[in-house]
Amino acid sequence: MTQAGMGAAQTLDTGTDTVLAETIDGVGVITLNRPQRRNALHVEMYAAVPALLQRFADDDGVGAVVITGAGGAFCAGGDVRDGGSAKLVSTGDPEELVRSRAELLTEHARMVTLLHAMPKVTIAALPGAAVGAGMSIALAADLRIAARSARLVPGWSKLAFSGDFGGAWFLTRLVGPAKALELLIGDSPIDAAAGTELGLFNRVVEDSELPAATLRWAAQIAAGPTYAFAGTKANILDAHRLSLEEALRQESERMVRSGMTQEHRDAVQRWLANAAKTGGKRER
Repeated sequence: MTQAGMGAAQTLDTGTDTVLAETIDGVGVITLNRPQRRNALHVEMYAAVPALLQRFADDDGVGAVVITGAGGAFCAGGDVRDGGSAKLVSTGDPEELVRSRAELLTEHARMVTLLHAMPKVTIAALPGAAVGAGMSIALAADLRIAARSARLVPGWSKLAFSGDFGGAWFLTRLVGPAKALELLIGDSPIDAAAGTELGLFNRVVEDSELPAATLRWAAQIAAGPTYAFAGTKANILDAHRLSLEEALRQESERMVRSGMTQEHRDAVQRWLANAAKTGGKRER
């Protein structure tokens, strides 16, 4: 995703060709790299992507994280052509089989919990379709920027699946339960226009502009104030799980802590300097 005019990119070793990674201008970029299979999920991705997300979460030099797909797709979800559930057919206690498979699937989906909960702002950049678990990964990010040809496709019901990777959880919080159910069981593609209207896409750009537009937006976020942004993200997450009284206590503590940072002191100095230049007139 390196673009002219941006800083020098540092390529990272991901341990697999199915995932690429780099850092550029304070942005950690993860690229699902199976374009010949529309970036369908591969077993090596289940370890590589969470490891990269954790690395970026812990790296003070990274202020924002982008996840995208190589070629003309974001992610086609689970690779059914590689066998899918057929590989899991076996005998034994059915309930034990359910438990073991569910535990494995939950572990594979760890990337969505990291995208959702990590303190850095995460952005999904969609060059094309995000299907099934791929849609879940896109919805797990904090923000989404899409090429005009991109679309979200639930995809599960066509294969008689109920859904995975948190797709229903994220969609319900973004559009509400009734609309989420309609979209999931209807299984119709959600194009850029519909996705924007539903609030699923924050920005839509022309296909050729996606890489540059994504990096500009991500670099702007990465420039900070990163501590304040992390607190803002935490406040929003709390809004889904805490009562107002509990959320206010957490919000207040974060407000005080952000006021103790060098980022805050620098911002105040810039504000005072600007106020002096403008004669104290308030910015609009």
